[in-house]
Amino acid sequence: MATIVNTPPAQDNSANSTGFIVALLALLLVGYLFFAYGLPALRNATSSPQINVPDSVDVNINGGGGNAPQQPSQ
Repeated sequence: MATIVNTPPAQDNSANSTGFIVALLALLLVGYLFFAYGLPALRNATSSPQINVPDSVDVNINGGGGNAPQQPSQ
């Protein structure tokens, strides 16, 4: 009986290099977006908000400014 040797065809490496280039470009894009938007957002998120509280609050309910609601007449 004869021995048949089937050699596989030569592999094309262009698909692997294309995937590598696409992955490298995606990684560079993600890195740029992190430095452009991520770091400033993290820097601003760690600072405490400024809250302005007045020294006194006027709670006079007898203002007499004429804007008081009218009592309904019966």
